[in-house]
Amino acid sequence: MTTIGLTVNGRAVSKPLDPRTHLADFLRDQLDLTGTHLGCEHGVCGACTLLVDGMPARSCITFAATCDGARVTTIEGLDDDEVATELRAAFSREHALQCGYCTPGMLISARDLVLRLETSDERAIRVGMSGNLCRCTGYVGIVRAIRSVIDARRGRGIVPIPGAGRRELGPVGSGTGASTTSNRPARPVTASAEAQPEASAAIDVPDFVPDKSFDEQFTVAFPPAKVFEMFGDVKRVATCLPGASLTATPAPDRAEGQIGVKLGPISANFRGAVRIERDPATLSGRIIGIGNDQRSRSSTQGDVRYRLLPLEGGTSTRVELSIGYSLRGFLAQIAREGLVRDLAKRLTADFARNLGASLSGVAPVQPKQLNGLMLAFDLLKGFFKGLRRN
Repeated sequence: MTTIGLTVNGRAVSKPLDPRTHLADFLRDQLDLTGTHLGCEHGVCGACTLLVDGMPARSCITFAATCDGARVTTIEGLDDDEVATELRAAFSREHALQCGYCTPGMLISARDLVLRLETSDERAIRVGMSGNLCRCTGYVGIVRAIRSVIDARRGRGIVPIPGAGRRELGPVGSGTGASTTSNRPARPVTASAEAQPEASAAIDVPDFVPDKSFDEQFTVAFPPAKVFEMFGDVKRVATCLPGASLTATPAPDRAEGQIGVKLGPISANFRGAVRIERDPATLSGRIIGIGNDQRSRSSTQGDVRYRLLPLEGGTSTRVELSIGYSLRGFLAQIAREGLVRDLAKRLTADFARNLGASLSGVAPVQPKQLNGLMLAFDLLKGFFKGLRRN
């Protein structure tokens, strides 16, 4: 028996298993995620297709042990996914399913095509879906449904992601395979998450319902239009966020990066991605993010909504924040709600100070990690000061 740790549908999971266990069996038998169907068990029919580190994979021929440290998303994990929601509606509208056995794998493969195809070319869709077999529909409704979603999204100005974000060749899962930009060999699978390099495959950023939420606000002495303009510069914003850094060239609506957190002797480095939405008409926006720390086997999701309001005749700006988050894994056991709120207050205050400095043309001062231990000392000092006053 060996023990693996992976993130399944945003939840950290650690389980012992036989090294010969396939990922599909592990998900169905140990996690009760029966939306992943088994058909041929030879990697041919596509019924077992799911996402490993954001890329489609055949779970019936993937050993679960090789996914140690990976992010696995099954059809159940796409309940709130924007593309999957549109595809489900299109499949129903176009009569693209009958018995439904192949449908979970169909939806996941179709989602990959919607993300990366520039146009709804029928031949490209049929080639892309050729690894998913259906014994009921004749495929006409399936192709029609996928084409309709691609056309609708491109019509709304949603551009495709080249290669759906793929940057490596080789088998999917935890960044395995030979890089297209180096000659390094494929990474061997080990039982230690600490020995594994971070995955560099594109990270899916789905919508989610936060477990906890709270509000914050701060004021900067600059007009709302100028603040909103800076919020659109991902690189500048990242330099203002303590402990954060970008790991890839950002796009206006998406960025990948990491943020370091230190809670006493525990250091965590959450690596992930954010999806960015902006509304110039209302000077508001939304940032949805997901991150994983392989060392502590913890994962987090965040949903930050902001609104800019003019103050003092429009010369200053109040930034109102609504912050939602979910935390899974080891850190969730020690990061109580009050500590997270206070850490967010410190983060917000530091960000506001750095934001003002950047708008003034001064380089922000940024620590390498958010130090929760220093925060705890500050809280204790405040507590004892309160006792002395009483």
